Amino acid sequence: MSSDTATSTGRAPTVFVPSSEALATVLAPGARPPRPSPLSASLTFSWRALLKIKHVPEQLFDVTAFPIIMVLMFTYLFGGALADSPRDYLQFFLPGIMVTSVVMITMYTGVGLNTDIEKGVFDRFRTLPVWRPAALVGMIVGDVLRYVLAALVILTVGLVLGFRPDGGVLGVLAGIGLLVVFSFAFSWVWTFFGLILRSEKSVMGVSMMVLFPLTFLSNVFVDPSTMPGWLQAFVKANPITHLVSSVRAAMAGTTDASAMMWITAWSAVFIVVFGSLTMYRYNRR
Repeated sequence: MSSDTATSTGRAPTVFVPSSEALATVLAPGARPPRPSPLSASLTFSWRALLKIKHVPEQLFDVTAFPIIMVLMFTYLFGGALADSPRDYLQFFLPGIMVTSVVMITMYTGVGLNTDIEKGVFDRFRTLPVWRPAALVGMIVGDVLRYVLAALVILTVGLVLGFRPDGGVLGVLAGIGLLVVFSFAFSWVWTFFGLILRSEKSVMGVSMMVLFPLTFLSNVFVDPSTMPGWLQAFVKANPITHLVSSVRAAMAGTTDASAMMWITAWSAVFIVVFGSLTMYRYNRR
């Protein structure tokens, strides 16, 4: 009984409660760092995309081995049938297969975005005090390196096989530049699908269903004048046809003004329409 009384009447231990000034001194000893600019935040996420390639180099298979297989297979498969020799066909074919390979790689932007979303990575990005579209913009800018690498691999293989661009170095750089700009704009289509579809397999299935008709029903492999009239109408309106014509003209040392105009228009439409839809969906997901 006496022990219970001693316990109940004993003095409670003293609890030290730090003042707000003391907490501020410990938790925030210096000035708050400034908010990163949109450019800085986008470049940071671009660097993240490059680091993913560094840690998983197998991701480069689609921009190295796949283009090489495409060039070798189609050059020697169709070269003798469609031209006097595979080397003559290569002069017509290589700019087109470069466009096909790089444009098909753009679908992995949507696949990668969907994978990050399913893992919850983008939920963390949305809570960061940065420009909200930076994660998406940075991811696409990081993929630009993949496009350039794929184009250079195809060009190198073509030069080894006998491709000789009349436009020289400047013409080749202009052609690759047009291709990269269009691919950057076209990537926004797949970011939108990456946000609205439920799985990466769905994104890949939809993208292949769109890309195969666009790339094969074009002027990549043959001259459209050999096609039936109803198919020529689709081929002439196909943005891939305009892109191939622009790249071919640049590498040949000339300019296709009509194709350039269409490519500029298509790129603007992809960025404005699908970029806006992507931002709208991303902010409300």
